Amino acid sequence: MQQPQSFDTTVGHPLRAKLPAPLAEVATFALKHLWAGLFGGLLLFAVICTNAIWADHWPIERYDALFAFAVLIQAAMLLFKFETWQEAKVIALFHFTGTAMEIFKVNAGSWAYPEDAFFMVMNVPLFSGFMYASVGSYIARVIRIFDMRFTPYPPFRVTAVLAVAIYVNFFSHHYLPDLRLALFAATVIVFWRTRVVFKVERQYALPLPLAALCTSFFLWIAENVGTLTGTWVYAGSCAFEMASIGKMGSWYLLLYVAFVTVTLVVREPLNIKGSRATSERSAAPPRQGSD
Repeated sequence: MQQPQSFDTTVGHPLRAKLPAPLAEVATFALKHLWAGLFGGLLLFAVICTNAIWADHWPIERYDALFAFAVLIQAAMLLFKFETWQEAKVIALFHFTGTAMEIFKVNAGSWAYPEDAFFMVMNVPLFSGFMYASVGSYIARVIRIFDMRFTPYPPFRVTAVLAVAIYVNFFSHHYLPDLRLALFAATVIVFWRTRVVFKVERQYALPLPLAALCTSFFLWIAENVGTLTGTWVYAGSCAFEMASIGKMGSWYLLLYVAFVTVTLVVREPLNIKGSRATSERSAAPPRQGSD
């Protein structure tokens, strides 16, 4: 994986030269996350701005403007090499899976988009898929920018089965018992040993479930940008009403779907072989005559 030297050179090193070491570390950590979330941040900014200025008599619908803006952001990020083509493949895949879930959920009555749009499929404006794409973009970029490693990583097939089970449950719980609590437990059981190893100035390690929980909190905040601007409305809620804290659990689970989707393409940070080698060495009998 390409080392994130450009960010450290242009931002990290100047900060360390001007700020005390602990403060520079915190500032670099925060700025790297903001840079990783560039796609989503710009899209949320557009949601806020269009809500503030849009008028009903304008010739283009607000949702269509958001769709055009999202397409332009994606094109610009590829053109200026803020995103790699490998990352774009991941983003496209998560975009389609997210849009499929949006279509189902909207037509099942879970939430709704109250405004009109030309670029709309089955009551779902097409810009909404880019909201999911921005999550995939963040995960792919944050792995690269922080030069992350995931170690020891569980068997890949197990993580894929878990991601599929989570995704299916988002649909099936409308007709069958909700397995959410069991899936919460499964994420901890499968990933409880996995550490997210990342580098700012020094190297750090964080349990993957804890990292997912922290990220889900910020996604819940971002989601409330949409609810408080009336961009979408949850069933049983009023327009401009905050999403319940329970939605944070949905984001926590969806993050695993997004993460495993990323790992379908980006495999280098996963210490799968290293984990197996370590286990095999531990299980092997000691060599005769060795110290």
